[in-house]
Amino acid sequence: MSVRVGYFPHNNSLWVLRHRGILERAIPDVEWVDLRDLPAGDKPEATEGLPSLHGDHLFDGGYDFIGTGSTPPVTAQGKGHDIVYVAVSGSRHENGRLVVKDDSPIASLEDLKGRRVALGHGSWQTTLLLFALDKAGLTWKDIVPVDAGVDAGELFLNGEVDAWVGSYPSLSKVEAQTPVRELVATDGLFSHRSLWFTRRDFAEQHPEQLAAIVAALQESDAWIQENHREAAELFAADDGGDLDHWENALRKRPFGLHPVTEEFVAEQQRAADLFHASGLIDRKITVADAVDPEIAKLLS
Repeated sequence: MSVRVGYFPHNNSLWVLRHRGILERAIPDVEWVDLRDLPAGDKPEATEGLPSLHGDHLFDGGYDFIGTGSTPPVTAQGKGHDIVYVAVSGSRHENGRLVVKDDSPIASLEDLKGRRVALGHGSWQTTLLLFALDKAGLTWKDIVPVDAGVDAGELFLNGEVDAWVGSYPSLSKVEAQTPVRELVATDGLFSHRSLWFTRRDFAEQHPEQLAAIVAALQESDAWIQENHREAAELFAADDGGDLDHWENALRKRPFGLHPVTEEFVAEQQRAADLFHASGLIDRKITVADAVDPEIAKLLS
């Protein structure tokens, strides 16, 4: 059978897997679906280059397996979709943060009230910002969120927004042009993991194909850790970005697939509760409903 895998550059593991032909050894007719090419309403998360939408294409047969940041599975469950987490990465807290310009009058999270904050809404950046606001006793309605995508860095540099939830390598470009100040450390606030998930029916009906995807990702991630420079070339060739910036970003990222833990589920549940309280999803969800203990055996 053909297996459809959704990928895009900001899930680094799947991007490299797509370009190295490892999965094709086990699934010769794998179909790679570049999420940037989907109709706007089908895209899984806001990142640089993608609008803020939440992955319905996974559930209409557009693809069978996907990797994203933390937010899309929450919004998928919020829409009533029956997803199953497959694996999580280690913490990527070093790869993104909430910043202001060094000379900004904003001295604390509380000072964000009424301010314009740039982010890729619908991505992990929404979760980080919700956690930061909650830490300060603020809510989503207390700020002016600016869904900025690829323009976020320029808006920040031009002073059109007051703060920015940015990620590397884009942050590197901005830091080279102006001093920035971290408003809150991501470490200790939010683990910012990569997540891989699928439909429950795919997991139950095609366990061999799912196992093949997991094994291929594990092999590919091991290669990345030994070949950061060569892996960086795959990203720089796509976006014309600085090879050194990409290599630096990849060296900071934890590669490898890990089982879903109680700690992760608790963090996702907290995020889901904040999403619902903020009106960003319509229903309360139970994150644990998307956890299948049998799938953890694929990672052993």
